[in-house]
Amino acid sequence: MPFIVPQDVEELVVNQVASGRYRSGDEVLRSAMQALAQVDEDLVAIQDAVKEWHEGDDGIPLDDAFKKIRESRPQGRRELAS
Repeated sequence: MPFIVPQDVEELVVNQVASGRYRSGDEVLRSAMQALAQVDEDLVAIQDAVKEWHEGDDGIPLDDAFKKIRESRPQGRRELAS
């Protein structure tokens, strides 16, 4: 699927490949689209949780929520400092 990439986006892609983190522009774009899909999925989950809370769901304690998030993260992803 051919498409025109704006100059600023092209520079971002080229810089990512030049950094050595990615082998090609395709790999950069694939990674970016996967990250965008994950953000969209996370946003829907947050919106659903807020809706359930407004409808009276007590939810779970924050410590339990963080534990569940940490357990669901793939190994090797950078963890935030505690």
